Amino acid sequence: MDVKTHVKTTNGMIQPSSFRVIAGPCTVESYDQFVASATAVKAAGFEYVRGGAFKPRTSPYSFQGLGEEGLKILSEVSGELGLKVVTEVMDPYDIEMIMEHAQILQVGARNMQNFSLLKRIGAAIAGTDHGVVLKRGLAASVEEWILAAEYITAAGGDNVVLCERGIRTFETSTRFTLDLSAVIVAKRLTDLPVIVDPSHAAGRRDLVIPLSKASVAAEADGLMVESHHDPQEALCDAEQALPVEALMGLKDVLQPFASAMGREVI
Repeated sequence: MDVKTHVKTTNGMIQPSSFRVIAGPCTVESYDQFVASATAVKAAGFEYVRGGAFKPRTSPYSFQGLGEEGLKILSEVSGELGLKVVTEVMDPYDIEMIMEHAQILQVGARNMQNFSLLKRIGAAIAGTDHGVVLKRGLAASVEEWILAAEYITAAGGDNVVLCERGIRTFETSTRFTLDLSAVIVAKRLTDLPVIVDPSHAAGRRDLVIPLSKASVAAEADGLMVESHHDPQEALCDAEQALPVEALMGLKDVLQPFASAMGREVI
């Protein structure tokens, strides 16, 4: 595989001795909803909050996010709480606007090979403190995933984190199949950090914490989990969002596993 290696750094988000947790709701639904969910993220001891202002949905009739209004809510709430924002970019023309409101730009699985978008993001974040979380495509090989990251880095954006979020297989008991072997392989082939999204892989909240524990053991550098202050009322991915009580205990649950790997959950 023809890949380059890069320094392990993403806007300070990923640190060699730490295990980073990013948490928050699938989408920004309203100010009240997001401030409640983000407050829980901060109370749980985490510094990075996720939330979608622009959402790719399989059905055109599903909630697509609040767009620019959602970005403003993300920015306002994160500023009030002292949190950093991770949010998805879908359109190259939205990159600069999103960078005004978020520190980390997320490229979703469906856009992993949107090379025009990747190149535009790489050029936009070059020389800035912004970073990118690049999710693995639904049916992408590890090589394709890493080479997609190279589109960003070749354009000047060095701050890239790979995110394993499950791949499509014949299995129906989970939404996708979490491929933890890909985490290990990717870390052998590149110096880019690798995190895991157990929420999208499982599609059900009862599996999120067990898969999170396994991710620590698989040498992942962190997690991105969905959480919501009232999951049953969530407009998107309600079945996989952790409730507040589970999020509050997540750090303590993961720390023994992280300690065994020489890391601290942050």
